[in-house]
Amino acid sequence: MLITGATGFLAKIFVEKILRIQPNVNKLYLLLKAADAKSATKRLHSEIIDTELFTILRDNWGSEFDSFILTKVIAVPGDISSENLGVNESKLREQMLKEIEIVVHVAATTGFNESYDVALAINTFGALNVLSFAKKCDKIKLFLHTSTAYVCGEEAGIILEKPFSVDDTLLKTCKLDIIEEKRIVEEKLDELRFQHAPNEVIKSEMKEFGLKRAKLYGWPNTYVFTKAMGEMLLGNFKGDLPFVIIRPTMIASTYKEPFPGWIEGVRTIDSVIVSYGKGKLTCFPGYPNSALDVIPADMVVNAMVVAMSVHTSNQSCQTIYHVSSSLKNPLKLGDFCKFIHCYFTENPWSNRNGQRVKVRKLTVLSTINGYFLYMWTKYVFPLKVLYLVNILSCQYFRQVYMDLNRKIKFAMRLAEFYKPYAFFKGNFSDTNLDKLRMVAQGRGIDMGVFDFDSKSIDWEDYMMNIHIPGLLRHAI
Repeated sequence: MLITGATGFLAKIFVEKILRIQPNVNKLYLLLKAADAKSATKRLHSEIIDTELFTILRDNWGSEFDSFILTKVIAVPGDISSENLGVNESKLREQMLKEIEIVVHVAATTGFNESYDVALAINTFGALNVLSFAKKCDKIKLFLHTSTAYVCGEEAGIILEKPFSVDDTLLKTCKLDIIEEKRIVEEKLDELRFQHAPNEVIKSEMKEFGLKRAKLYGWPNTYVFTKAMGEMLLGNFKGDLPFVIIRPTMIASTYKEPFPGWIEGVRTIDSVIVSYGKGKLTCFPGYPNSALDVIPADMVVNAMVVAMSVHTSNQSCQTIYHVSSSLKNPLKLGDFCKFIHCYFTENPWSNRNGQRVKVRKLTVLSTINGYFLYMWTKYVFPLKVLYLVNILSCQYFRQVYMDLNRKIKFAMRLAEFYKPYAFFKGNFSDTNLDKLRMVAQGRGIDMGVFDFDSKSIDWEDYMMNIHIPGLLRHAI
């Protein structure tokens, strides 16, 4: 197997699962962004193998763990944005092309407002580079690509597991030309460099440019736009190669495996949890009855492994799987707010001074305009008054003003960030995932070991006893 993005959260869990449940796997080639083999090996150990995630696997193998990893895992220095994935060592490249049977492409840049040139190079054309490499492999049996369910944009109703055509747009008012997008990006970069713009200005301009291009075609941010274009290119150029797309929703900490609550970094809804626990957030925009479509990471990995097993050598297939919860077992925004309030009431956050932060119920405002009005009347207007009465001449009040101003800016950014998700009116159909489950059961696959049924999740228990404690322990 070739696996890209193995230092990332999801791929790391996938690698651990394969090594733990299928120790007879011949070889895992992990493509790591690195200058040379020594640097790649260092990243393999420091960012993957030596992490807490591999504790159970390490305990299972004991003193033989290091030799087991040495025989099964090869760190490959490379870069998906380069030709041949940047695998410059010809002997290693030829070995990979002779041996690889399955390619699992997980690498991506997941920042919602990433610089357009970076997101396009990795999420769109990087995906095409991985496919091109896969098609050169002599024994290739399957290409599995991880995307995101939110490539649908802000669609409402039941959202089907359907592919994009190569020139699809969500607005349907104009055609999308992906090659032209690449040319426009290069032209924009040349223009900024010709003006001798500093790197930070170029980065800021390219972030704004990406958002502008995404919204032009109907996507809410650069991330989902470039992921959608990646899907388009893969579908168009896959040829006869068996091809599976996994589209998870908002991925959260592990539910069960290898142990509950493991997470890396602050992800999607976690910014809200942490900000609320610290007392920085008192209200949030969204519909209380909207479903926050959250899915534990190990359920996504289980769906990937089962799809891989079922579709290997299934000639010329193209199948898409939503791994989601909103249709069968939705986590309502109102319930989510109630859970985090209960958690931090019972387990208050301690600030830098050792003082416990007292939280109050999180107010959910059902329009983004209502949210901005709330912030204005509660914070902005009083600050204007402070200015008028010249209280700011006092150092204490100047500090109060600055602190409030930071809170307002942070809350506004958070609102804009979550707007497409907190006001989301769609539910993701997972009909194909149901079919996959039935086929897997028919083949004798133990669905207890490979559970991806969101109906089994008790959201209150998961949030209160697994996710939030795991987030605080592993990421904060």
